[in-house]
Parts: sequence; structure tokens; C-alpha cells
Amino acid sequence: MELSKREEHTMKAISNVFWISVAIVLAAVIFGVAAPDSFEAATSNVQTFITSAFGWYYLIIVTVIVIFCVFLIFSPVGAIKLGKPDEKPEFSKATWFAMLFSAGMGIGLVFWGAAEPLSHFMNPPLAEGGTDEAYKEAMRYTFFHWGIHAWGIYAIVALALAYFNFRKGEPGLISATLKPVLGKERMEGPLGTLVDVLAVFATVIGVATTLGFGATQINGGLSYLFGIPNNFMVQLMIVVVVTVLFMISAWSGLGKGIKILSNVNMFLAIALVVLMFVVGPTILILNIFTDSIGGYIQNIIRMSFRIAPFNEEHRSWINDWTIFYWAWWISWSPFVGIFIARVSRGRTIREFMIGVLLLPALVSFFWFAVFGTSAIEVQKLVPADLSQLATEEVLFAIFNETSWSTVLSIVAITLIGTFFITSADSATFVLGMQTTNGSLTPANSVKMTWGVAQSAVALVLLYSGGLQALQNALIAAAFPFSIIMVLMMVSMFKSLTKEKKELGLYLKPKPRKKQPEKVQ
Repeated sequence: MELSKREEHTMKAISNVFWISVAIVLAAVIFGVAAPDSFEAATSNVQTFITSAFGWYYLIIVTVIVIFCVFLIFSPVGAIKLGKPDEKPEFSKATWFAMLFSAGMGIGLVFWGAAEPLSHFMNPPLAEGGTDEAYKEAMRYTFFHWGIHAWGIYAIVALALAYFNFRKGEPGLISATLKPVLGKERMEGPLGTLVDVLAVFATVIGVATTLGFGATQINGGLSYLFGIPNNFMVQLMIVVVVTVLFMISAWSGLGKGIKILSNVNMFLAIALVVLMFVVGPTILILNIFTDSIGGYIQNIIRMSFRIAPFNEEHRSWINDWTIFYWAWWISWSPFVGIFIARVSRGRTIREFMIGVLLLPALVSFFWFAVFGTSAIEVQKLVPADLSQLATEEVLFAIFNETSWSTVLSIVAITLIGTFFITSADSATFVLGMQTTNGSLTPANSVKMTWGVAQSAVALVLLYSGGLQALQNALIAAAFPFSIIMVLMMVSMFKSLTKEKKELGLYLKPKPRKKQPEKVQ
């Protein structure tokens, strides 16, 4: 049977990256289903080795990324547009912000919004648990984990992709951003394929982990509200239902499904945070928000490099929280970076960096101030230690102690569901791009394949070891991609420096040569 022209074009567009990545993911799924205990043990051993041997590396590399991002804001190259000089942005600023925020944080904010500050309050990194100092540390470190370090990781990958794709005409592939450093021939050969496979694998693991978090929290909410069992079979059904929904959205395309859902997400997120702000300790939330921003800025350098080499307990806390988060953001960066790049065409580097680096961080700070303060204040009033609950149940336990608890819980579950769909939907688009030679309109068959693959990985990780297996897999997948990120920064710096000279961009105008005075 002869292939139609569309099918023939699709088959040509599918790259070796697709087949190699699918094979690796399929092997991981089979391993996880056939030997879940061995799979969990393997990921645990890799995670332990990386965090103990390379924790210092994660801290240094992420801090360097943030410094580079800030440098780009104030550098003359900030005036360079991600596209042609007269090109205008495809999306409005409000829609652009909604799309990057939904893809960038999404489920994580709802999952950890109350649980993380509460956990730090009861088990702080330095202070005595349950004290006022622990309260300050809890909020400060939560801001640290979800602030400019996280968005700096996303921003650097997104900027490199947008710059080389829209400014230099390269395909939207991670490998294409490394050509100034490693050479065109290498990046269009086997080494380039390896780079793109690593990016795809990190994306699949990163997104699958977040989908796992989302499934467990929807299950936790349903369990808390309606007594539905909190187990793998229920989570399996949740993943299947949501997979069908995000595939329908993915089929409709970037301008319809993802755009509409992103705006719905922002509406629901605003509704949830405003409701909690009103029913919670409003004035205290504002005070904590203000004080914690000051503490965050004042201690950011110390927190960025704190590794606790002489205290095993403190080092364990850093591994479980800070190193985990840096790995999570790195593993998500190919996915979020490609997606943000795709929706950021026509913006200047300076506008892009300010929008991606600072605005989402401020929104995250307010989110955690609202839910974190409310959680800690509820903890002070109840005799039980709410931080000992399953992470996915903490938020609903907090809601249960406030007025409008049912309304808050329903809005939260709906928001998790829409974030779930948006993240998975965006990921299928990004994975489709990465495995069809950077096509901005990947075929639906490719997107559907990746939709099934990432849901399957999420289920395998949940089946083999729950949340711990999810975290282990994240840290293991992030490590090789972090090396690629270093090369991306070097490549960007080299290319931007060259373009700055070509365009004559300087911090100050060049001094004019003094003209000889005219003879009267």
C-alpha cells in the first residue's frame, strides 16, 4: 500500500533520535514492570552516588547559570531580538506568561505549596523545629528552591534554543545550540544524536515524575474528600483518564488546546490562591511574604553554596531537598526550555530574561507565602504533626481546618487536573519537536507516541517505588544533561559576543573623534 504525501513527509521528518529514545524508554518500562524492586534499587543506588559525589557540582553549576542570566539582562546584547529585527511576539504578554508558568511549575506548586514549608518548619535545615527561627528558615529555603535558581535553569535553555532557532535559523534542537562550541559536523552526526537523545530522555523522566506527583495528589484529594482508596490502581485510572484528555488537547495544536488550558490554569490558580489568602491569616501572610523576600535576598549567596561537609544530618537535608530540586529543574529544562522558546519568538533577550527569570519567581513567592503560612499556622493549632501525612494529603488536611474547605479542595483538584493536562500536552509537543528534526509542527502520530510513553514511565515509577522512585530517577536523568547546559552557556556567550561586535553594541556610545576647529 502506498503512503500518502503527508504520511511520507512524516516518516522523513522522524529522526534517529525518535527511534533510539523510544527504544530506551521502552526498555526502562519493561524493566520496571518485570522487576520493580530491582528497578527501584538501581535508581536508588545511582541517586545516592550522584548526590554524595556531585552535590557540590550541582550547587556551583546552578549558581553560575543564575549569574549568567543576570549578566544577559544588563549586557548590551539584551537588546538583540529573538527573531528578525521587525518581528513582533506571537502571543500577548498575559498569554505568554500564562503558558510559560503553566508549563514551568504547574503541578509542583500545588503539590508542595503547603507541604514543603510545613516540612521545613518541623524539620528545618539548621534551627530547632517548631520555633520562630524555623518559621523563617522554612519560608526562606522554600523561596530559594522555587525562585530565580529554578527559573534561571529554564531561562538559559529556552534562550539558547530561541536564539539559535529564530535568530540564526538553526533547527529547534538542543544539539543545534552547541554548533559554535563543538562544530557543525559533530552536531549533525552521531554526537548530535547523542545530545538530543539525552535531552529527550531527561524530558521524559522529568515530565513522568511530575505526572506521578499529580496522580498521587489527585488520588490524595479524592481519598481525603470522598474516602476513595489511595493506591496504585486508583492512580492508574487517573493517569489513563488524564492521558486521554491531554492527547485530545495535543491533537488540537499549540494555538488552541495548550493556549486555552494555560489561561484556564491561570484563572483557577488565581482563584485558589485568592480564596486561601482571604480565609487564611491575611495580614500575617503579607508580613511573612515581605520578610521572607528580605531573608531570601540577604542569604541567597550562603544558601547557594551551602553543602555542610562536616555535618552528615545537614548534608542529608541538602541532598533530599536542594540537590533534588536542582536536578528536577535540570531534568525539566529541555521540555520547559523548548516550550518557552517556541512561544517567545519576537521578544528581546532582555525582555525575555526579565519575564522568565523574575516574574514567575515573584508569583511563586506569593503562592508559598499564602499556602506555607496557612499550613504552619494550622499546624500550631492542631495536636497532630501534619508534616507526617503523605505529601499529597497535606494540602487537603490544611483545607480541612479552614472555612470553605470543600470549595478549596474541589478547586485544587481541578487545578491539578488542568496543570496535569497542560504539562503533558506541552511535553508531547516538545518531544515531538525534538524527535522530528526540530519541526515546529510535529505530526500527531509522533505526539501520541510520546504521550503514551511518558504516562507509561510515570506508572512504572509509581508501581516500582512511589514518590521515592520518582525522585531517584530524576536525579539520575539530570546529571548528564547538566553537562550539556554548561556547553550551551559557552556556545551562547561565544555567539552573542561575535554578534555584539557585528552590530556595534556597547554599554556606552563610542567616543567621537575630535573634529579640527574650522579656521575663521
